[in-house]
Amino acid sequence: MIPASFVYHKAASLKEAVALLAALPEAKLLAGGQSLIAAMKMRLARPSDVIDIAGLRDLSFVRRERDRLVIGALTTHHDVAVSADVQGAIPALAQLAEGIADPAVRHMGTLGGSVANNDPAADYPAAVLALGASVRTTRRTVAADAFFTGMFSTILEPDEIVTEIEFPIPERAGYCKFRNPASRYAMPGVFVAAKGKGARVAVTGAAPSVFRVVDMEAALSRRFATDAIADISVAVEDMTSDLHASAEYRAHLVTVMARRAIQAALG
Repeated sequence: MIPASFVYHKAASLKEAVALLAALPEAKLLAGGQSLIAAMKMRLARPSDVIDIAGLRDLSFVRRERDRLVIGALTTHHDVAVSADVQGAIPALAQLAEGIADPAVRHMGTLGGSVANNDPAADYPAAVLALGASVRTTRRTVAADAFFTGMFSTILEPDEIVTEIEFPIPERAGYCKFRNPASRYAMPGVFVAAKGKGARVAVTGAAPSVFRVVDMEAALSRRFATDAIADISVAVEDMTSDLHASAEYRAHLVTVMARRAIQAALG
């Protein structure tokens, strides 16, 4: 039976939000609500309680710390997109945020909510993984490579909350996605980042969860150019196939979007 209602809580502090999550195992956090509300409408999420943390303004900020960019979990997509610090340090991250959904979603959706939800077609997980970011929570700091564990799944414990994300500033980075014409979700999107002799490539919207393409990374570490990866493809059997695109088409698009991301990174 579908519950007819839920109990609404407005957390006055991060400590209170953590305590409520610990006491209410079937509760869900509400930040921007762009993922949770849609899931509830489709009966994919049926929380007993909803804990509103949107008022915790201490978690909304952008701060540059020497060679790193730190962004609060409740910073909206719009604020990431227009931040002078983001535009100056990691322009590709600002461009990614500007390309999320539509203005209404960008003004409500948050960085932390997107990362914690780990939607298979969300944009931010690709940036977090490609940039080798660190996700800070109420308990610990987790490297991006260990954070995402599967479709709509992360390493987060039930009463653990993302507080901020620390992005190392790359020498160059680019992001390109093939947009679903209705939702503007990535199908797929590829984020490429390089620093020194190393490169990282992360793909979203093509498989059940965001992933890295190590063959492309090795090629780009030797020579950062679009033709360096021209003959590199991802395994078709690992791709998602649905009404929007076949697995074969998504596999093809990964290489195409990766080359365009490299072009963007090269300016």
